[in-house]
Amino acid sequence: MNYPSRFTPSPSEASASPDTPGLSRRRMLIGGASAAAVPWITTPAHAEAPPSPVQRHVDAPVSIELTVNGQDHRLSIDARTTLLDALREHLGLTGSKKGCDQGQCGACTLHVGGRRVLSCLVLAASVREPVTTVEGLSGPEGSLHPMQQAFIDQDAFQCGYCTPGQIMSAIACVREGHAGSDGEIREYMSGNLCRCAAYPHILAAVNQAKTQIKEG
Repeated sequence: MNYPSRFTPSPSEASASPDTPGLSRRRMLIGGASAAAVPWITTPAHAEAPPSPVQRHVDAPVSIELTVNGQDHRLSIDARTTLLDALREHLGLTGSKKGCDQGQCGACTLHVGGRRVLSCLVLAASVREPVTTVEGLSGPEGSLHPMQQAFIDQDAFQCGYCTPGQIMSAIACVREGHAGSDGEIREYMSGNLCRCAAYPHILAAVNQAKTQIKEG
């Protein structure tokens, strides 16, 4: 037996007038199904909306002033630029290292207003206080800071990648008054990782230099 197609009108439907309710609904459903199968091509799938006013504002460069190692600098940068990138890419101060770029390894540690900060997590445009990097530790005629000298004396580094951040953090550790014992030093230096595992030598360096660094 040959069954009629579901979209083939029966003889009674074919002879019915267009005003017949059953026929009108059937034709409407058939037409709707056909229209749904036609792809919409009026708007390309890859078309992008124009940038919003907020996006245009974010992308616009901002002018900032930074005091780094005693020198004033005026920069025009993206508002989203971190302090670490501003120093490395705009001022050529590459002593502060980019390790994890997530504030977990401590390689980017430096001082802002005398306090240690993770520069990969700080927006350059938000900085208002003086910045000190490892390049700014040298004394008159290039003499080394006591902590730098202690790291050399105690062989407190191997590959050296984490060393600038270790030194900056160690100085802050002493100034904060957290170098009273080996356990305290380990605790307050724990945010600086050394994949070479030179921790015993770093501890010895902090103990050597702490008598030459003022607290507070």
